[in-house]
Amino acid sequence: MDPDDRDDEIDDIDDDGQGRRNTEVTIEVTGLSLYTHHGVSAAEREIGQRLVLDLRLEVGECDATVTDLVEDTVDYAQVCQLVALVAQQRSYKTLERLCAAIAERLIDDFDVEYVWVKAAKPEPPIPLPVEEVSVEISREPADTCPR
Repeated sequence: MDPDDRDDEIDDIDDDGQGRRNTEVTIEVTGLSLYTHHGVSAAEREIGQRLVLDLRLEVGECDATVTDLVEDTVDYAQVCQLVALVAQQRSYKTLERLCAAIAERLIDDFDVEYVWVKAAKPEPPIPLPVEEVSVEISREPADTCPR
């Protein structure tokens, strides 16, 4: 590659004079399926049901784009484990509270700029034909919600 061609790829120059790509990283997890015990009715909380979770984490710039090391980014396997723990360790009546609890925990445990969580019930316990019901919540680290 001609050195002049590299100028188009370098967005930023470090203090050392080294080129650095200005790359924003987003991690998405789609379709994390968990058996949980959330719901308004006692039956939902006792019997349980499958929830499907989708997640989006804005990591911002991270060194893994250069180093290729998982330690330099947010490990999505750890994200999934944490979400499963939060979703299965206790029962919530509303998907809103569950999503908020997941978002709060992700922000507490990982270095992220923004989190979006969607929880869907594919077989909601309502007497009408519905494909699914879902709730979405988005948070930034400084966001707080009254409890």
